[in-house]
Amino acid sequence: MRRLLSQVLCLGIAGPALQGQDLEYPDSRTVDHVDLYHGEKVPDPYRWLEDPDTVESRAWIEAQNEFTQQYLSRIEERPRIAARLTELWNYEKRGVTQRVGHWLVESRNDGLQNQSVITKTPVSGGDPQVLLDPNKLSEDGTVALSGLAFSHGGARLAYGVSSGGSDWREWRVRDVESGADLEDRIPWSKFSGVAWAPDDSGFYYCRYPTPKEGDELEAANYNQRLYFHRLGDAWSDDALIYERPDHKEWGFQPTVTDDGRFLILSVWRGTDRRNLVITKDLRDEASKFVELVDEFVADFSLLGSRGDEFVFLTDHESPMRRVVSIDVRHPDQGWTEIVAESGDRLEDATILDHQLVLTYLVDASSRVRIHNLEGELIGALDLPGIGTVRGFTGKAADTETWFSFSSFTSPSTLYHYDFSSQQTKVWFQPRVDFDPSTYETQLMFARSKDGTAVPFFVTARKGLERTGDHPTLLYGYGGFNISLSPSFSVSNLVWLEMGGVYVMAILRGGSEYGETWHQAGMLDRKQNVFNDFISVGEYLVDQGYTRPSRLAISGGSNGGLLVGACVNQRPDLFAAALPAVGVMDMLRFHQFTIGWAWVSEYGSSEDPEQYATLKAYSPLHNIKDDTAYPSVMVTTGDHDDRVVPAHSFKYAARLQSAQAGPRPVLIRVETRAGHGAGKPTKMRIQEAADKLSFLRKELGAKVDG
Repeated sequence: MRRLLSQVLCLGIAGPALQGQDLEYPDSRTVDHVDLYHGEKVPDPYRWLEDPDTVESRAWIEAQNEFTQQYLSRIEERPRIAARLTELWNYEKRGVTQRVGHWLVESRNDGLQNQSVITKTPVSGGDPQVLLDPNKLSEDGTVALSGLAFSHGGARLAYGVSSGGSDWREWRVRDVESGADLEDRIPWSKFSGVAWAPDDSGFYYCRYPTPKEGDELEAANYNQRLYFHRLGDAWSDDALIYERPDHKEWGFQPTVTDDGRFLILSVWRGTDRRNLVITKDLRDEASKFVELVDEFVADFSLLGSRGDEFVFLTDHESPMRRVVSIDVRHPDQGWTEIVAESGDRLEDATILDHQLVLTYLVDASSRVRIHNLEGELIGALDLPGIGTVRGFTGKAADTETWFSFSSFTSPSTLYHYDFSSQQTKVWFQPRVDFDPSTYETQLMFARSKDGTAVPFFVTARKGLERTGDHPTLLYGYGGFNISLSPSFSVSNLVWLEMGGVYVMAILRGGSEYGETWHQAGMLDRKQNVFNDFISVGEYLVDQGYTRPSRLAISGGSNGGLLVGACVNQRPDLFAAALPAVGVMDMLRFHQFTIGWAWVSEYGSSEDPEQYATLKAYSPLHNIKDDTAYPSVMVTTGDHDDRVVPAHSFKYAARLQSAQAGPRPVLIRVETRAGHGAGKPTKMRIQEAADKLSFLRKELGAKVDG
């Protein structure tokens, strides 16, 4: 069966794609709504779709889903693709191990479980025991874990629960030894973790004011407050610890130092990584908060403390980031540099065994170096090749740690590292019914419009001949200081088995080359990101990997914006596009949920100059009538309360009305799903099967059988 499926899914080159000719789309009513921006009238004919819960909107969603499924159901290879996805997905997966008291805690999935299970195994040895099984929280798997925080002593676990993919989470508490839940329930928390008190009596967390009924998934989120919840108390009685009503957009991330002496608040505003740092001495109930960083000048991430000294990872005066310390008794005396900025992006840092474990990105691939706390380089870890490292869990005094390594064709292998012996050994290696040795990944560079070198990874079969006919999927993100590095995906494995080429572009706007790289792709420089993406597509065509009729693009969230903008700007370059949960209305994004926080990245239509920039590339506002666009399948979730589904609804309706070519414009709306986090395995496989089937058809590829 395995071999048969692999053979059946090998793509050969067929004739012209079977295209969506004479499609009669579901009706999308238009209204005469016009907004006035700085003297310019801008129509918004699908404004009614901004409310996803009206009878008319629900009918529209149902009709569009039915239309999309009818179209996809005619692709005869779809069941085979779904079967191969299911077969490959069915392997044991584990998250990075962490030590909690006398337990080793891991997340585990036996293969096709909708949600991974949290297990505990005695450090002394023995079989793993179930600590928390989120699959028991709902019948359909749409209730997921959205945060875990163990108390200092390891006796309690605070865990967040989210329903239907929402960013809203309810905090609950479980006794680690017995596995029983306490009665505590804390609702209306969002964008906040938990920091336990030193005595494990309770924890600090943040929540927003209770939203009005019916506004939970759309209303703007302001005025986050920090509370302390004492175990056994009603959440409504929780003590308010800190708030800033004079800065309604501020949010707070609490941390309690390992020694229990200090509460640290990282104060954020929007998605700008620059933050404030304030601290409170927990040994003195009368102590006040002290500002260590009192201006939004840089990113400061707490790594740990040494008595009265705090250690931070920061990009202050160092766009590639460095490690510094500050004495809380003398915060005005400046920072002491521990590890200086280098030519590589310092992606992450952890204090373990009283040493610094530093993870760098070198051309978007991980490298790991170890320094002592005086900054001296001790050594480096050997890694298998081009890939991504995650983990290094533990506390400052721990003498062992765990981490994972993955690549485009190999899933996360877990490793154990012993600091005393400086030895690394494989802790867990998954077994997937796929041979990675027949594929290779290469790092290449294209030249963007302004001459900037844009890196990208190409993964394909070894010895691939550049005939110009290979179906190629180009993926990108390019924003919010988020880095892309090699990552494993079962969906991409199936694409490779189908003879496809997978390409991941490293675009400006991300953090792969530091803050300078990020700033080159934000605000009035956002067009650089689209130019970068287009330049990679052009390179793939010029170098004979593919041709426009075989080239597809994909991206999600900010990457969905990327795809939408590039479809508008270069419809001739791409045959198909998969924009997922995209930010498509750049004039109104700040009106919904946490959208206001993206103004620091995009700008705001309320500013005349920024309005002109946003309108010039907004995917919704740059669709032109009577234009032949690529095949497009928009995907979103009806419970997405981060990028509200109205973005995708209005974009799809507008694109359907403008499409003059024969290619289809579809929208696939997942019900009981949000922005992507916590989506159950069954739902993920179904979505991947639909996307791959769509690409198989629209790129004109043939499934040999």
